[in-house]
Amino acid sequence: MSRRSGRLQAKHGKNDAENQCPSTVATRKRKSEDMKLADDSQRETKRVNYEIQACWSQITAGGGTPCVLIETPQKEASVMPDVSNFARYRFQNLFISPSPLPELSWGNSKDVWLKMLSKESKYVHSSRMLENHPNLKPDMRSILLDWLIEVSEVYSLHRETFYLAQDFFDRFMLAEKTFSKSMLQLIGVTTLFIASKLEEIYPPKLHEFAYVTDGACSEDDIIEMELIILKALKWELSPVTVVSWLNLFLQVSSLKDSPKLLLPQYSQEQFIRIAQLLDLCILHTTSLDFQYRILAAAALYHYTSIEVVVKATGLEWDSISACVQWMAPFFRVVQRNPPLKLKTFKKVPEDGRHNIQTHTNYLHMLDDVKVKLESVLSEVSLPSDGHSPGAVGGILTPPKSTEKTPL
Repeated sequence: MSRRSGRLQAKHGKNDAENQCPSTVATRKRKSEDMKLADDSQRETKRVNYEIQACWSQITAGGGTPCVLIETPQKEASVMPDVSNFARYRFQNLFISPSPLPELSWGNSKDVWLKMLSKESKYVHSSRMLENHPNLKPDMRSILLDWLIEVSEVYSLHRETFYLAQDFFDRFMLAEKTFSKSMLQLIGVTTLFIASKLEEIYPPKLHEFAYVTDGACSEDDIIEMELIILKALKWELSPVTVVSWLNLFLQVSSLKDSPKLLLPQYSQEQFIRIAQLLDLCILHTTSLDFQYRILAAAALYHYTSIEVVVKATGLEWDSISACVQWMAPFFRVVQRNPPLKLKTFKKVPEDGRHNIQTHTNYLHMLDDVKVKLESVLSEVSLPSDGHSPGAVGGILTPPKSTEKTPL
């Protein structure tokens, strides 16, 4: 038998089998319809992706930065469309401040900037943290943070270490409820213990942290509280702190024609003057109603000009005006006090002295601020949703650069 006749017989046999089994024909028909639906879904997905890409290109072409896609809570299957996964997202912060970072040899400046901005919405802080603890008062937090600043200076800890501890403390108190004032020192020293292990090359030993509490906290107490804090913070321990933003802004504002972002180029005296203002501001709970980068930008404005702030931060006046007005009493009090001077620390190189946390009479300065702050708070509308504001409408007209007090 020839090959052709064999193929014909096989074909006729197949047709006969299909005639005898109608279910086979129905199955193939369903498969054909499913394939058609899949093709339609793929075409629709490509169309949506094309629209997203077109929107993305228009934003980036205009000098802006791409939008951030935030996943929404899960919905029922009957409501969720199967056309594209894009339906599960919503746009947030479609137009955010452009990146002030120069071109980087070790990374993409826009990606680095977007990563830093994303942490501002991830690490939430609020002045309402003490509402969960009816037995605590804002003055107790101020006293605790002032003590942590003093401990940081005694052990020559970096400013970043203190501000990490401050962030851990505030976010922990926001996440937990009903702590008594007897627990505050334990929580505070534990957050500093955690921050020092993250930031310091040679952090103090556990027994040294227990020693500075003068017997109020044992080593076992600190270890137990460490696990509680880490669990409450979900091990999210890498925020961009206020002093990190200040360091970046001063560096960008001081860059020359050949930028080297990782090598400090700003004045140490200028840094510690602005850092002193931020140290005082962070002791007040109302500071938590502003994003960290807004606080740093407002502090930079008080010592420079709006032109420098726009160049270094990418923020316009409308974004920082409310914080500038709120910070004005703090700035006036700092100006009336003797300026901080660079201190010498053992085993700390001269070019790194400004990075070591120093202490001064912050609590006395804060008492002077509170008298002036009452009138300011009545004029500034701070957000009531418990989250950090991204941009607040313009309130003030910025003074001219010639009216500023030079450093």
